[in-house]
Amino acid sequence: MIDRVQPETVGLSGDRLSRIDDWMRHQVDREKLAGLSVLVHRKGGTAYFGTAGHMDREAGKPMTEDTIFRIYSMTKPVTSVAVMMLYEEGRFQLDDPIAKFIPELDNMKVMVGKDVTAPTLEPTHEPITIRQLLTHTAGLTYGFMMSAAVDAMYREYQVDFALADPASTPGDLVKRLGEIPLLCQPGSEWNYSVATDVLGHFVEVLSGQTLAEFFRERILGPLGMHDTAFTVAEEKIDRFAAMYGPPSGQGLAGVNAARDPNEIRREPEGGLKLLDAPQNSRFRGQLRLFSGGGGLTSTAGDYLRFCRMLLGGGELDGVRLLSRKTVAYMTRNHLPGDLADMGQPRFSETSYEGVGFGLGFSVMLDPAKAQIMGTPGEYAWGGAASTGFWIDPGEEMIVILMTQLMPSSTYAIRRELRVLSYQALID
Repeated sequence: MIDRVQPETVGLSGDRLSRIDDWMRHQVDREKLAGLSVLVHRKGGTAYFGTAGHMDREAGKPMTEDTIFRIYSMTKPVTSVAVMMLYEEGRFQLDDPIAKFIPELDNMKVMVGKDVTAPTLEPTHEPITIRQLLTHTAGLTYGFMMSAAVDAMYREYQVDFALADPASTPGDLVKRLGEIPLLCQPGSEWNYSVATDVLGHFVEVLSGQTLAEFFRERILGPLGMHDTAFTVAEEKIDRFAAMYGPPSGQGLAGVNAARDPNEIRREPEGGLKLLDAPQNSRFRGQLRLFSGGGGLTSTAGDYLRFCRMLLGGGELDGVRLLSRKTVAYMTRNHLPGDLADMGQPRFSETSYEGVGFGLGFSVMLDPAKAQIMGTPGEYAWGGAASTGFWIDPGEEMIVILMTQLMPSSTYAIRRELRVLSYQALID
């Protein structure tokens, strides 16, 4: 269990934090979410940790503080930390071509025509680098984007680390990826992608271990994250949450990445349908395919330990994973401007205005431009099932949201929680 402190002792108002209770109940009562958990940590103490609703409505199980969630893309920061741990050991340089270590990604081509049946291709101007994979500027994409011919080829070739045959290996999918053209020239655009899955395989190549073994021995075990893994153990399955979506939704395939920016979005009226029951989930079985981009399950308490390590400059409770200089380098903007300067929006997980990207995290540059409360220098990311976190070094603050609703673009719950968390500051 996580010890609490009086909110006022860490510069937060208990009365104002209680607004999160009302907000969570509202999400459940309106059937936007089956259940959720929110944690607010500041200046070394957890000032708020609350739950509402159910982890499994069909089984009548209430949400608990130790509920296990599919955190999907919140796996990406963990993989990025693994990559940078190897970087600190002198195993590679960030501007090294990835093909130096994964030959299947050599001599990649870029699609310049839109006909998927007879694509027009051109050579890359430069090879894909490890830095570009960390910053999602390598020219890769996701099949669920559904707004470009290359996206369709990902679906055709079944390059999906989250849904592929569990008997596959990361190397199998990376080999398949090498047969598909790039969406754009490396370094020219920011496109959310399978890049971190490629990096997960890269960790396996360099370490000689599976990604699950590396995580367990080098990150999760040392940090005491004992409920975090690529699968849920049988003795913990009763703590594993069910996953839901809106009644008219199609899960991740329902993401409309090509939405008109002038369109006024209307939220669904509420209601939930079960997408993945704990008893039948792929997360319950045996895997060989460990997705560095979206494969982990975890709890709010476990992920807090990971965030505290980052906020602590790479160290937690005497265990150091990274140098403080490495963490500072990872969490600064590595783009020439903000995300909006790197192409047209194809992904709704974050604002494109006023937000940059580091080595595994989004990075706040200008809260006014992003049109949301925040602090320049805070870093964050979220998952496809509406989980999210952010770390604000300036305020010494960590906020974690855990729930299970796909897709994450259904409701603006993460933006709402940002306001509810920051409005509670009193120092």
